[in-house]
Amino acid sequence: MIWKQGRQGCVALLVSTSLLLAGCTTALVRDDVRYPKTGAHCSGSQGVDDSSIAVLPVPVVAFVVPHANLHDIKADDYLKRCGDSTKLINRKVEVNRTACIPAGLTRIITLGIWQWCPASISWEADVKS
Repeated sequence: MIWKQGRQGCVALLVSTSLLLAGCTTALVRDDVRYPKTGAHCSGSQGVDDSSIAVLPVPVVAFVVPHANLHDIKADDYLKRCGDSTKLINRKVEVNRTACIPAGLTRIITLGIWQWCPASISWEADVKS
């Protein structure tokens, strides 16, 4: 009987962990329409700071109030590195926040006021000639 409860606990832990990690990558832009590749392909990735601060920065109360991002991450800022937006096709921009999970310790240390989030952003697009 105890073994079965332990097995169910492991399954529940595995499911909850996979659901938590599945929400760590966000697609900001993704064009599903595929055109024949003409011209060049542009891609890149970079580490970004996706930290947030509590709207009401009062210790402990800050755990339950909304947080505002300190740095605004926009897909256009990264896609314009590939060229003029009217010439870009097959665009894809993703933000991976997996590293934010262990960095969540900063939120505990600051009593909920600030959370450091070292995210990674990747982008790619085909450039029409």
